[in-house]
Amino acid sequence: MITTIDVALGERSYPVWIGPGLLEDTARWRAALRGRHALVISNTTVAPLYLDRVAKGLDGLRWSSFLLDDGEAHKTFDNVGRALDALSLLGATRDACVIALGGGVVGDLAGFTAACWMRGIDFIQMPTTLLSMVDSSVGGKTGVNLPAGKNLVGAFHQPRAVIADIDTLASLPDREYRAGLAEVVKGAAIGDLPFFEWLEQHAASIASRDSTTLIEAIARKVRYKAGVVARDETEQGERALLNLGHTFGHALETAGKYKTLLHGEGVAVGMVLAAQLSERLGMSGGADSARLLRLLTVLGLPTAIPAGMAPEQLLALMRLDKKNTAGMLRLILWRGIGRAEIVGGVQEDAVLSTLKAAIDT
Repeated sequence: MITTIDVALGERSYPVWIGPGLLEDTARWRAALRGRHALVISNTTVAPLYLDRVAKGLDGLRWSSFLLDDGEAHKTFDNVGRALDALSLLGATRDACVIALGGGVVGDLAGFTAACWMRGIDFIQMPTTLLSMVDSSVGGKTGVNLPAGKNLVGAFHQPRAVIADIDTLASLPDREYRAGLAEVVKGAAIGDLPFFEWLEQHAASIASRDSTTLIEAIARKVRYKAGVVARDETEQGERALLNLGHTFGHALETAGKYKTLLHGEGVAVGMVLAAQLSERLGMSGGADSARLLRLLTVLGLPTAIPAGMAPEQLLALMRLDKKNTAGMLRLILWRGIGRAEIVGGVQEDAVLSTLKAAIDT
């Protein structure tokens, strides 16, 4: 059974297909390719598992592949340059298509490459991790990291289609799977209390990878995000709410040099810190924070700042966040589960106190 969710953006609208066997359902996704050239961007872990399946759908086209090493540290300008060189060698024209086969790193870099080539060509997302299925593959955010921080350079560039084949999750290590669950929880925590309650009720089934429950969880999160993106494509307002936990989380990832925490793990810890800061500012009570902490723990996600990170270092990294305005911190906080909001002018001493308290706990 295939679930279809439409991201409604007028002429740039596109489908998200969720279900088993989609990589081999070439009749479905081949129609999204409009030209004669295709470049498949993947990594050295995913390509040996799934590239052959995609290749069968490219019969008759001129295509090639470009492989990254696995990991966040490889989402760089240098690799974008190499991918653009691959398009050049392919002779890719303006009707070419880039196919992103992999997780969030591959999707972000492939989308940014497509946005840059000849000022923008088509690309298709084929996410193979839970995190990328429920979050990064939907919405058109693309980009690369700099030493100073994560995703500081990028573009909004919507895909032609998203093919979320849940069969690929069978090869996903437990840690990567759990990291994806953080993004599922995040959507519920932002603006969907009934979904949060559903996650609490089905946490054990989700943690054990029950396929029926998992498809429902993925679909509910994607449907929520698709609605937000349709209303605020370029993050001028409501879409910023999708960054709950990200300002803290990106700082944690950067402080660990993208080796200590996976993105979803950073988001999990970041959501806890955002909830604790909301308490400190008098916006919410402890009961909601406790429910969030309990759900993340049941799902096997980290909730504490890793050892060796200093509060002052993390605050300095948070100052580089893209949401900040006029030199002031602008964070996504909440008034309880399902009631997130954008808060500008957050005082740094409150943030620093929250970080210190979390480290000392």
